[in-house]
Amino acid sequence: MNLTETDTSLFERLRFVLVETSHPGNIGAAARAMKTMGFKHLVLVNPRFADALSHPDAIAFASGAQDILEQAQIVDTVAAALQGCELVASVSARLREFSPPVQSPRELAADFQQKLSGKVAIVFGNERFGLPNEVVANSQVLVNIPANPGYSSLNLAQAIQLIAYECRMAAQSEVQNSGKIGFQGQLANAEEIEGMYQHLEHALVSIGFLNPASPKKLMPRLKRLFSRTQLETEEVNILRGISKKILDLKNL
Repeated sequence: MNLTETDTSLFERLRFVLVETSHPGNIGAAARAMKTMGFKHLVLVNPRFADALSHPDAIAFASGAQDILEQAQIVDTVAAALQGCELVASVSARLREFSPPVQSPRELAADFQQKLSGKVAIVFGNERFGLPNEVVANSQVLVNIPANPGYSSLNLAQAIQLIAYECRMAAQSEVQNSGKIGFQGQLANAEEIEGMYQHLEHALVSIGFLNPASPKKLMPRLKRLFSRTQLETEEVNILRGISKKILDLKNL
């Protein structure tokens, strides 16, 4: 799989990222869930077993979706798995105090199809521990599956199957953007946004607005604020320009 290839189809643009998956069988079941819905791009971040993609349990649970395993990639960091993505969505049953905007799988799928044209990713956490807060905070969307509140437990493959189904339905729909008016620029990708956050944090520290020894909740709140806006590349450049000007003035 080439992580930089471009295609307008959501089936080509969507990447499923599994972080520190413990059981090879779950990886195989995830591949099967993806293939039944027509998706093929799978990336693993630090799976527990080095042979996760060729492990007998993975192959057995893939049940005919071995091609998904064969073309999957294993990377060391979440950042590497998300390289080049225009929008990143994290999946969690647990809502966070400082999370990005929360969407259902159907809402997310509609945005993927109607608002975006570049690479997008959905990130799933470890079966037992889920996703670290940092990964969620650096996403643009938190996906929460509206399951039975009394028993909302879904295994990894079930969650992937459900979200992949919604994405398939959105990709096959005939929903058009013709009713929209006004100019919409290119949405900033995850790397551009993260660079902007780092630049902004440096500027805020320089003027004493943010204490690096006790940052508390300022940056998570700012990340949540900007996540709601779906920042465009030009807007990120403006914010970085403001940060640069602050730093320049501080160094006079």
